[in-house]
Amino acid sequence: MIKAIIIDDDTAMQAINSRLLSEYFPDIQQLGSANSIETGLPLIRAENPDLVLLDIELPDGTGFQLLQKLQPYRFKVVFITGFDSFAIKAIKFSALDYILKPVNEIEFQQAIQRAVHLIGKNENAQPQMEVLMESLKQEAHSKKIVLRTSEAMHIVDVSDICFCKSDNSYTTFHFEDEETILVSKGLKEYECLLAGHGFFRPHQSYLVNLNHVKKVDKSDGGFIIMKNKKEIPVSMRQMKNLVGLLEQL
Repeated sequence: MIKAIIIDDDTAMQAINSRLLSEYFPDIQQLGSANSIETGLPLIRAENPDLVLLDIELPDGTGFQLLQKLQPYRFKVVFITGFDSFAIKAIKFSALDYILKPVNEIEFQQAIQRAVHLIGKNENAQPQMEVLMESLKQEAHSKKIVLRTSEAMHIVDVSDICFCKSDNSYTTFHFEDEETILVSKGLKEYECLLAGHGFFRPHQSYLVNLNHVKKVDKSDGGFIIMKNKKEIPVSMRQMKNLVGLLEQL
């Protein structure tokens, strides 16, 4: 049986999360709740949970600081948070799950179901947490990103990504060594996530790392030649923006 702990400084939120767990995941055993780092730390150490629902903003620090005090550990974390663009970006870089307040029941079910699935696979959570902590430490300039596929969890250097290609609701990551990784998230999400890391969207189906661009050919409507010799189309609307960006490199 999966064992869970809820850590949130709002007692009303504790009650909501507890109710949703009981309603949708009756097989998950709830071991208790806490409202701070001071009370959550000993509870986690004593109960050794499989899953922790963790608020980011706590009265005596952050959920991230609590996690740092517990390393290494094996439990899965689902963050519960109000909107915080930086914290959410760091969480997305590490491919961890989060639920925004006010809690949407469908999103809650999806996040917990993914966590349950990963717990069943006995997957090591530590690499993701290391990427998370690096993202937080380096603010918007994380050097690594977690790409999760149905079979594996890939931890890659952002600088190694050559370009991304949209495949409907999926995205294929292409690398210099011809390796590809297909993930079940749309290109728009990665366009936002990789903003500020030298990526540009020259075409609705592509997102390119400008550091891997070898040449921009303006003939035949315009296209990019990457260092790995792949050709990427450029829309007429984006050609001027692309040239301007490359001139600044």
